[in-house]
Amino acid sequence: MPSAPIVNYQTSPANYKHISLAFDGAIATLSINIDENAGIRPGYKLKLNSYDLGVDIELHDALQRIRFEHPQVRTVVLTSLKDRVFCSGANIFMLGVSTHNWKVNFCKFTNETRNGMEDASQHSGLKFIAALNGACAGGGYELALACDDIVLVDDRSSSVSLPEVPLLGVLPGTGGLTRVTDKRHVRHDLADIFCTSVEGVRGQRAVDWRLVDAIAKPNQFQHVVRQRAQALAAKSDRPAQEKGVALTPIERLIEADRLHYSHVSVEIDRNKRLAKFTVKSPIEKQPTDIAGIMAAGAQWWPLHMVRELDDAILHMRTNELGIGTWVLQAVGNSADVLASDETLLANKDHWFVRETIGHLRRTLARLDVSSRSLFALIEPGTCFAGTLAELAFCADRTYMLALPDDAGKAPHLQLSEMNFGFYPMVNAQSRLARRFYEEVPAMQAVRSAIGAPLDAQAALALGLVTAAPDDIDWEDEIRMALEERASMSPDALTGLEANLRFASQENMLTRIFGRLTAWQNWIFQRPNAVGEKGALKVYGKGEKVQFDLNRV
Repeated sequence: MPSAPIVNYQTSPANYKHISLAFDGAIATLSINIDENAGIRPGYKLKLNSYDLGVDIELHDALQRIRFEHPQVRTVVLTSLKDRVFCSGANIFMLGVSTHNWKVNFCKFTNETRNGMEDASQHSGLKFIAALNGACAGGGYELALACDDIVLVDDRSSSVSLPEVPLLGVLPGTGGLTRVTDKRHVRHDLADIFCTSVEGVRGQRAVDWRLVDAIAKPNQFQHVVRQRAQALAAKSDRPAQEKGVALTPIERLIEADRLHYSHVSVEIDRNKRLAKFTVKSPIEKQPTDIAGIMAAGAQWWPLHMVRELDDAILHMRTNELGIGTWVLQAVGNSADVLASDETLLANKDHWFVRETIGHLRRTLARLDVSSRSLFALIEPGTCFAGTLAELAFCADRTYMLALPDDAGKAPHLQLSEMNFGFYPMVNAQSRLARRFYEEVPAMQAVRSAIGAPLDAQAALALGLVTAAPDDIDWEDEIRMALEERASMSPDALTGLEANLRFASQENMLTRIFGRLTAWQNWIFQRPNAVGEKGALKVYGKGEKVQFDLNRV
């Protein structure tokens, strides 16, 4: 087991310390009221609605519950219960005392949650309004930037700001800098002024610079926010009368070198610095109609499985930093997985099925951006079919055992319609489209293979696997590949994998993750930020920062 306290990503509204939810018909209000004495780690106070990983875990959970438990909600209003402050961003003292690993993992999870808000807006009809009832700085403004609409109180003092460069010697790289330009289209020279000033921008200038969508005087603020929330809700197709599905607690057993769930398990080999993720096909017969799906609720296999997989990914990413390679396997009955895919496809427009597909999409995308080497092994007993075949397409390499003399025992890979656009990566490409650079002949060939049980030679011929060793070479080839991977620089591999996984099509989210991986990784380790007299270390101590003024 890791020596540091385990970070648990599971929570529920009864255990929230920092946020609260209220519901009024189609509008939900998510209020931030951060307990400064309830940080996830000791050594700092969360003053002025500043946040840490514990706050983000609550925010992520709250958004999931709105998606699944409250289908009548069409607009979520994010606001603060503290006077004259919305959110002052990531806690600076937390950043100053945290390890580099902690900072980067925290930033990645934070941004994935914001990406999830934009994903829900695009795919699920769930819209978001940031009701900035006070000062909004740094990561607080980055949270607002993830919303569809930003309303700032016009009280002559409240402003929006990204003061990381002048205050901390780092940059607003967890989405802030990118969303200002790519999403809100703030002119680059104005963005330069904005991101290098401590005081930020307020009032009409914030509207003129496109930093917010509207301003309102204090006595009109709630009314304006309500009107805009209702206008967004009117455009949504989320159902008004449907009953939600309770997200029951995820059952999990943590052992020294193993995580065990109902449909997912993780086995850790610390000597080899690898973990084997195993995802199981449905154990019981699954419903095929909406009535049966709704009756199954959170126990419905696609949702049950993906909630467990998501938790396992987050656990391993944060708590097992020394495990650099994840081996992905899917076991069970391919026919059951393909039948589940048919149900997803037939009912894709129903709100609950749509939200489940969204959860699958976001979790697979979380796997894509995890800084771990991903290898998939297709062996006898595995069922890389349809949705579970995406695990093989997530992998940096996929090996498939060839058994030309034993067709009955040979493993197979099978495609379904769900592999063609339902689970895009963060760059909006399907993994197959990324794999084949959207070249028409290759895409037509793999689409024509939907449903066919492909053995190793057929999968290799279509370009769906990396290599197909036979049973004589299998063990040695896999062993050597994994040993070689474990011998390489983890930093170099992180850069390599991030570049190759998003090799062609770029968008705002790939730029965010690229900057998080490269710029933040570099800047967060420079003496100007974390040296003895670096900006993060001396902040709040009354000492003057000392910069190395050489440009690199």
